[in-house]
Formats: sequence, C-alpha cells, structure tokens
Amino acid sequence: MKTVTVYQYDAFSTVPDKGNPAGVVLNSKGLSDSDMQEITAKAGYNETAFLLDSDQADLRIRFFTPGYETELCGHATMATIFALASRGQLGDKEKLTIETKAGILPIKVTRNQDGEWSITMKQASPKFIEYKGSKEELMRSIGLEESDLIPTLPVLYGSTGSWTLLVPVKHLSRFQKMKPENQRFPEVLQEVPRASIHPFCLETHSPAADMHGRHFSSPDAGTVEDAVTGTASAVMGAYYAKFIQPEFASQIDFVVEQGQEIGKDGRVGVHVSKNQEALEVEITGNAVYVKEAEITLP
Repeated sequence: MKTVTVYQYDAFSTVPDKGNPAGVVLNSKGLSDSDMQEITAKAGYNETAFLLDSDQADLRIRFFTPGYETELCGHATMATIFALASRGQLGDKEKLTIETKAGILPIKVTRNQDGEWSITMKQASPKFIEYKGSKEELMRSIGLEESDLIPTLPVLYGSTGSWTLLVPVKHLSRFQKMKPENQRFPEVLQEVPRASIHPFCLETHSPAADMHGRHFSSPDAGTVEDAVTGTASAVMGAYYAKFIQPEFASQIDFVVEQGQEIGKDGRVGVHVSKNQEALEVEITGNAVYVKEAEITLP
C-alpha cells in the first residue's frame, strides 16, 4: 500500500472555487506511469501535475487527465509553481525552467507589495492546422448552428503545447446555449481526432477582459469541460495576433476570461510578441490553495 498526497490549487484566480482546479503531487519519486494515471483518476481533477527531478531543467512536470497523459497543461503548471513558491521551495529564485513533453519552457515568478504571486509561463511555438471538416456538424456538436460562426475568421486547430480547435462565435449570449456532445468530437475532428474544441468570442462579461472562451474536452480525456484553460488562452493569443490584429507593431497584451457559464470566473493574461516572423506567446496567472487529499495505491 502506498499513500500519495494530492493538493488542490485553483489556477487563474485568487478566490477558491472560482478558478480552474488542478491536482498537484509534489513528491512523485517512484511513481510509475500507471500510478500517475490511477492517482489522476481517483483525484478527479481535469488535470493532475506530477513534480519530478530533471537533468535538463530546474524541474520536470508531467500532466495527466483522467484518460491519458498530455504534453502540457497551463493551469496545472500555474498550480504547481504557485505551490512551490508559496511554500518557500523556490527560495529567491524568480526565473526557472521546466521540462515538459512540449519542450523546455521558461517560467518567471514575481510577488507584489501585497504579497500576491504572479507566474508567467512561456508557451511552445504556435502551430496551426486547417480545419477541413463540416462546419455545420462541428457547430451541432456543441449545440449551436453554423450561422453562429464569425464568417470572416477561420476555424483552425491551434497548439502552443496542446491541440484545440479554435471556433470564433459571433455573440456572447450563445455561450450559455452550448451543449457539447464530446463523444462526437473525434468524428468531427478528423484531422486531429484527440483535439478539444475551444469556442471563443470578442464580447466579454467583464470590461477588463478582451476575449471570452469555453473549453470542451476530448472524450479521451475523461472530462467534459475545462474551467479556465491556459494553453487554449495562449493559442487564442497567437490566433488573435495572426488573424484579428495582424498589423500590431511588436507586442500585444490582452486578458482572456473563462468559466462564467459553469460558475467559475478565471482570468488569463496573454502576451504575444514578434521575433522576426515568428510569434512568441506567454501567459500570466496566479493560483490559490484549496485543500488536500490522500490517495491510496495498492
């Protein structure tokens, strides 16, 4: 019998139960892949992060959904780094690197005069793939009509570490109407069958936000919806810079809101800069400790 402590931190909020909950295992030494998968399933979070030593970076993080291991998870990264910083385990270190299956990524950790932590995470280089499937069937799979799409913007798969389908929707009012049929996603997303679906719009609940989104999981993930999604917010930033405001000079900053339809209220800061012709994306957020639980393995 082996007992593992899983800490819950809610990312992209300083208010418990308003951000995106992630499981964090700070001592993952000796855990097998199957152990990590079982812990994630028992813990019940959309993603659980496992902290490990690295010979390539300051630390290594592996990310699991209840269904499979994923290359990168923004909110679980925020949760893990916040856990380490708030526990004093980073010391005075403000810059570090993390090894993930999406690559070696730099992290910046700062603290303001009020003692609030802020974590900035560079994402993997943005990639896009054309969606060639039926837009009518796509929109039906999330409970909407093709006429709800913004016709002047493309529907694209995007990734800054994890693939999602970016779906531009005209009006914020339609987000409350969405009803995802996650089991249909693989037949609709034939180019990237394990992708999630991320509808977004340029209308927002908060005047402090610039974009609004929801995030519906691949059925392989074992979950239905993610409350506040870091990697999807990051690729929204690259999409915004490439297709909505391509004339921006050298950098652009904006805020993504998510979660309001399911009783959450998260914020993700997104920074996009140009490095010659390539786009570089960073996300910034915070987190809050909620609770912990003991998971027993046979």
